[in-house]
Order: sequence, then structure tokens, then C-alpha cells
Amino acid sequence: MRIWILSIILLGCAFADGPADNLPENVRRVPPLGIEVFEEDQQKLDAAISELEARISAFPKQSDLTRLLPDIEILVRAVADPLHYQEIQKEAEIAQAYQLLELAGERLSQLEAGRAPWTAETGLVVRGFRSKLDGSVQPYGLVIPESYQFDGPTRHRLDFWFHGRGERSTELGFIQQRLHNAGQYQPKDTIVLHPYARYSNGNKFAGEIDCLEALEHVKANYRIDDDRILVRGFSMGGAACWNFAVHYADRWCAANPGAGFSETPEFLKSFQSETLNPTWYQRKLWRLYDCTDVAVNIFNIPTVAYSGELDRQKQAADIMAERMKERSLHLTHIIGPDTEHKIHPDSKVEIERRLNAIAKIGRNTRPPAIKLKTHTLRYNRMHYATIDALAEHWEPAELHVNVDWKSGITTIFKTEGVTAFTIDLPPGSIELPPAWQPKIRFGLGMNMKELQGPWVGSDRSYRVHLRRSGEAWEVVDQPGMGGEGLVKRHGLQGPIDDAFMDSFLFVKPGGKAAHDSVGEFVSRELDHAQTHWRQQFRGHARIKVDSEVTEEDVASHNLVLWGDPSSNSLLAKAVKQLPIGWTSESITIGEQSFPADHHALLMIYPNPLNPDRYVVLNSGFTYREYDYLNNARQVPKLPDWAVVDTRTPMTSQGPGKVVAADFFDEKWQLKPSRE
Repeated sequence: MRIWILSIILLGCAFADGPADNLPENVRRVPPLGIEVFEEDQQKLDAAISELEARISAFPKQSDLTRLLPDIEILVRAVADPLHYQEIQKEAEIAQAYQLLELAGERLSQLEAGRAPWTAETGLVVRGFRSKLDGSVQPYGLVIPESYQFDGPTRHRLDFWFHGRGERSTELGFIQQRLHNAGQYQPKDTIVLHPYARYSNGNKFAGEIDCLEALEHVKANYRIDDDRILVRGFSMGGAACWNFAVHYADRWCAANPGAGFSETPEFLKSFQSETLNPTWYQRKLWRLYDCTDVAVNIFNIPTVAYSGELDRQKQAADIMAERMKERSLHLTHIIGPDTEHKIHPDSKVEIERRLNAIAKIGRNTRPPAIKLKTHTLRYNRMHYATIDALAEHWEPAELHVNVDWKSGITTIFKTEGVTAFTIDLPPGSIELPPAWQPKIRFGLGMNMKELQGPWVGSDRSYRVHLRRSGEAWEVVDQPGMGGEGLVKRHGLQGPIDDAFMDSFLFVKPGGKAAHDSVGEFVSRELDHAQTHWRQQFRGHARIKVDSEVTEEDVASHNLVLWGDPSSNSLLAKAVKQLPIGWTSESITIGEQSFPADHHALLMIYPNPLNPDRYVVLNSGFTYREYDYLNNARQVPKLPDWAVVDTRTPMTSQGPGKVVAADFFDEKWQLKPSRE
């Protein structure tokens, strides 16, 4: 009886949400440890996995059909990983594991015979792709309408459906659901894409890239109308939808966020009564994913929000509506009467009516006006405008542009926090002939400043790069800040977590650290980074010893170097070209110095061996176990660099005591000490 009661208690905790999740010293495992599998099943499943893996390895590499192997590998991995890491959550999943391996064997036999019938099926289909981030195979689900013609010319509307939070939703459970459940919505003649998004991370970081990669894979295999792609989701999926709406507004026809959260601090206060005590840099880093800070970007995308009248997570749309109202924007917010955390049937009908009307018109690819706000060059584009440089990262930057599509005359109304930007009007968009130099106008009326732009191209395209020079603007030949040396730019702007939104390689030390305390810290953190990349982002990090790293690795990956200059030869080489000093005696950051016998350096910087890629020292993604308990907490915890006292133990919130941390400036140089 005591065991049964304990099981009920643990089960309840596994699905808890609220103040009990605010205790850093009492953090449950996410995902929860699964059941023990009987030895007979373990042996049978292991044998089936081994046989399938051997056949996959033996598949002819020169065959064009090798591109379809991920459709099989995802099924094998969906069983192998939960089985190996004890993440099978319930007995029913054991039977499902056999079914997935049977399906994998069936697909593989078909592929060996030169056929792939699942690629031409309607209804519920599960596909896979190989991710650029870590080389792992990742699954997604599709609902292909019966009207889809595989040999016809018609391009179809596509709706993303971002899934809700599910701490027990391993790949096995996700794939099983996608094979048997069409989901909340099945609009007529519409392909619905259900991304796994690498588990339960709010579709952020690797989860965000997963969605974009899944979309590209679908577009490569099915005929998708680029101008009728909608982003939709509920609960955690609603939070994902807010993120995709404000940061990628120009890519979608419409957005339909339901419940979820739209920012970190206010949501955690209202939803969990959580008292937040961020550092100054963590507060700034909330701006990476706080949609309220860039709510003005909803100007660029038709948006239909939904909330239940009684749902605590109605707060997400309410606060977005408040921030939008401050910018003279009105949010269309459908509210399910007397409804808690679910979609009301009548609201569902009304949402579909509105979205169908928007989808019928399609995305506006030539809007006369755009408004783009950002705090980072990670999100720097809206239609024909790209912000190339900021005055200071993590401070507000905003660009408002109007275009006369007949003449190409461009009027710039706002450039707050922006130091360089590009206007790029695509081929065929300018109505006047190439014997024309459109004007670039800043402001209106008596205060208007006018610049002479370049010529319209013979293909009726038009591109102009502008850069701030003192208080004025000038037309220049190249995008960005100009001059020589490193500058922060899109995809190379930090913070540490940004390195894990592209291909990366862990490089472990081949030698011994100068100090045991540092060596133990590095070993502990490397193990933590590998373990939690698999648990939270459902992949296996590539890893090599420093002596094994090739020129191709340097060219292809962000390098995550573990160790100190004594233990890692690549780190020793990189440090000589970084704006810090690290010897066996001390770590020097500007005027600050820290004893090297009990301090370690964590940082991100353009790789001196390949400035188009990052080098990272001694860090994986920076949020930790405490933050897994609520997706709103899953935001960066460290800036561009940090020094950690290795004598202090790691916690559920950090790697140890951070004694100094900051961002680099826009030229990747140290800022003046804050002390």
C-alpha cells in the first residue's frame, strides 16, 4: 500500500505546475525516469534494433534513396533511446515499441526493394530528417489531405501545429500519437505539420531550429504554397506561436496563438506566484524570447489569438494586447466563454472562419509598410528590410519603412538603436524602368532628409545599404558597420546559447588541466552538457578529442572547447587571439584578474580559426534543471562571457558561483568593468 501511495504522489508531482515548482533545491527529473522493462522484452527489442541498425548501415550509400533513411531511423531511435535511458513511461509503450520497429522493418524492406510508398500516402504520415545541429535524426508528423495529388501542380496551404507541454512525450510517444491522432484542426485541403521540436522546450533554441528544418524538409518533399503557411498552437504550443509570429512575421500568412505564455517575468508571477531575482544580464536576456518587448512586430502579420475565459494562461494574450495597444495596434482575441484550459467548440468554428478567410487571400509579399523591432541580430529581418548592425545588443532597436512599389522611393520613419540596414526589393517588384534612381527619404515634411539611392536593376530589383555616420545616414556599398575587424552580425552575435542553434562539435581535452579543481569542473560540466543535450533537446552531441579535430570540422561547426590552455590544444591556440588572458596563474578580463587554480572561463566568440563560426569555452546551453519545470524559464542564463569559481558546486540553476560576467561590445571587444 505504501508503494502504491508513493506512486500516486510521484505521478502527481510529474504533472505539477505552480508554486511547488519554485523550489530549486527540490527539482524533479524532466523527463521523468520511466518504468523498468522486463528482461525478455529488453532482449527482444535490443535484438530487433541491432538487426535494423545493421541493415541501415549496409544500405548502399550511392543510392538516391539514402535520403529517405531518416524516415526509418527515427522509428528505430524512438525505441532505442527511451529503452537505453529508461524513459519508457508506461507498459503500453512496450507494445508500441514493437509496432514502431515493425514499421521500421517494413519501410526498410520497401526501400531495399527500391520503393518508398509512405512518401505518397495521404492521411497521417510520420517523416524524419537529419538535423544540421548535431547530425541526429528528428521526427515530425504530417496530416496529408485526401485531395493532395502527388503528381499534380497544385500547391497547398500548410498549417504548423505546435504541441503542448508533455514531460513524458519522448519520441516514442510522439510518433505513436502522430500515427493515430490527426490533432485539433484538419482544415480542408491543408497539410498540417506537427513538429516534435526536440521535446518540451517551448520550441525555443534547438526546438526553434527543428521547426524551421522540418518545414524545409516538407517543402522539399511536398508542394507547399509559400504564401499560405500558418503558425498555430495551444498551451506551450501557443507560446511557440507567439515566438514565431513576432520573430518570423514575414514568413507566415497568419498566426493563431492559443493560451501559453508570451514572456517570462509577468507570466511566472501570475501563473506560479514566483519571485524572480535575475542578474542584470539575465534580465536583459529575457528580451531574446519576450514577445511583449517586440509586440509591434504583430503589425506585419494577421493574428487571431485565443484564450479560455477562465484560463490562467489567458494572461499571455492579455499582456500582448496591452503592449500592442501602447503601439496603437488592436489584437483580435477570441475568448471561449466559461472555459478553462481548452478550446471552446464555438470559438474553434470562429477561429477557422477567420483563418480560412486570411489564407484565401494569402501572405502579402509586398507590404507598403513594415515595422521591425529587435534586441538582437538573431532576429533582424522583416520582408525587404534587414537590420545589419545595432548600436548596442539587448537594447531596443526599431526600424519603420514605407515603400512606393511603383517608383521604389523608400521612406524611413524610425531607426532607433540601428546603425546599419539594407532595403532589398526583389526582382520584378519595381514598376519603373532601370533608368531610375529612387530616393531614400528619412522622415517627412520640413525635417525630411533625402539621399540618392542606386539604380534600379534591369530585372526591376532594387537594393540599397545604409549606414549611420554620426547623426546622418549615408548610402554605402556593403552591409554592416564597415571597417576592418570583427563585428557582431546575424548568426554571429551571441550569447553563449546561440552557438547551439547551428551545427556544433564538442571538443574534449586530450591533456591534463593545470589545476585539479579546473579539470574536475570541466569534466563535470562536459558530462552535464552531453547528458542534458540528449535529455532536453533529444540529440547526441558530436564529440572529438582536440587532436582529432580536422580542418573540415573547423569549417563546418561551432567548436565547443572544453578544458584550459594546458589540457586542450585548440583552446590554447584560440586563447592567444581572444580579448582575454588565460595562463596557469590567472584569468585576465580587462582590468580584472582571477586566480587560475580555482576559476574557469565560459565564453562565446568568433572562432579565430574560422571567424564565420563560433568558438565556445566550457559551456553547453545555459539554463538548467530548475528551468525545465516551466518553459517560460527556459531562457539564456549567461551572456557572452562568465568567470566561475570552481570551488563552488553546481546547482539546479547554474554551474557554480559566477564571479564576473558581461557581453562583448558590437566589435566583440570587452566593455569597461562594471565594478
